[in-house]
Amino acid sequence: MKVSLITATYNSESTINTCMESVLNQTYKNIEYIVIDGVSSDGTLSYIEEKSKAYPQIIYSSAKDMGIYDALNKGIEKATGDIIGLVHSDDFLADNNVIETIVNTFKNENADGVYGNLHYIAFENTDKVIRNWVGKQFRPKLLTQGWMPAHPTLYLKKDVYEKYGTFNLSYKIAADYDFILRIFKQPQLKFYYLPKTIVKMRVGGASNRSLKNIIQKTNEDYRAINANEIGSWKTILIKNVSKLKQFIS
Repeated sequence: MKVSLITATYNSESTINTCMESVLNQTYKNIEYIVIDGVSSDGTLSYIEEKSKAYPQIIYSSAKDMGIYDALNKGIEKATGDIIGLVHSDDFLADNNVIETIVNTFKNENADGVYGNLHYIAFENTDKVIRNWVGKQFRPKLLTQGWMPAHPTLYLKKDVYEKYGTFNLSYKIAADYDFILRIFKQPQLKFYYLPKTIVKMRVGGASNRSLKNIIQKTNEDYRAINANEIGSWKTILIKNVSKLKQFIS
């Protein structure tokens, strides 16, 4: 099975090295690596260009976009793999066997989607775990309780995107939540929880950088559950409260 991994970059000079190395060092070799740059003004694009000379599996482009979800949509459109995964430029795969394990899980479980655990880590000290996002096996009722898998750990067959679409660009922060609700409510799709840390994510994402962003995220989450006809304001409350135990664990 061919795997397409997508990274969206914009002025990611300080982290792109760790991100790309985590992909290029995977034991699983049938990987197509798509990097979508938003016309970076630092050394990001130079680094990507230099890497592409040594690794022919890297496909990259640089053009203005409307934000990360637009860039990811462009990457998904370019993808030719059987399985598609996202590796954000501030993040990196947890170990060199991640993709091999995910592919084997797709084969063994006949799954449409596979997801796992995620570590939020300090930006500079990547050995310091700040928050531990542990998933669980999916049940439909979890959606009304505000549950979602850690999106950076979610790998999907390409035909899921082809049938159910990509990210809705009218959402500025919560397009991933809207997308997850859209596909996880489909009873014909099979999702499998892999109890393994798949991604290390540096803290400081767009949804929690400021009070304004937190309010916008909450409003967009509520809009997403209405659009997908799942839950109520109680769903959003439980969703936010449930995150607290991730810091403790």
